[in-house]
Amino acid sequence: MAKKPDISQFKTFDQISGRLDQIIDQVKDKDTSLERSLDLFDEAIALGSAAVDLVDTTDFTPEEEARLLEAEQSDQGVVAAQ
Repeated sequence: MAKKPDISQFKTFDQISGRLDQIIDQVKDKDTSLERSLDLFDEAIALGSAAVDLVDTTDFTPEEEARLLEAEQSDQGVVAAQ
């Protein structure tokens, strides 16, 4: 079984999001090996789970909740248009 990626240094949503952007850039690089890409994929999955946990345990203000709902609906509209 593969070793679980250590994501303990990423504690905020912005840190997680930033690391996910880095992972995307690395995977897009043609010089990144398949093995490295798979390791990065495992890290991205772990980071995604951590982000979901953060969102699930965060108390949002009504304004923040409205913005999140608006962003979610906007994202769904983009997916539907494709």
